[in-house]
Amino acid sequence: MAHPDPKRRKEIARRAAHISWARTPIRAERLAAANTAREASYERDVDPDGVMSEEDRRKAARNDRTAFYLELSRLGVEARRRKRAEEDAA
Repeated sequence: MAHPDPKRRKEIARRAAHISWARTPIRAERLAAANTAREASYERDVDPDGVMSEEDRRKAARNDRTAFYLELSRLGVEARRRKRAEEDAA
């Protein structure tokens, strides 16, 4: 049964996740399916009709992934700046 307190439930889940990872002998195997699916998703985004060569599609997917993470980084920087500005104004 799940713990009724959301904060405590989160702590329990975090601990369980760490225990699970500690008992995982080959970490790469555990992540392989997710990594393959994520790469396939980027490849579908850049070449939905499948007209590019495999090499070009992989390169374009890598660029798409890099652009995505650069945008996440930019958004994080903006959020931290806003938070600092709000704290300074208070």
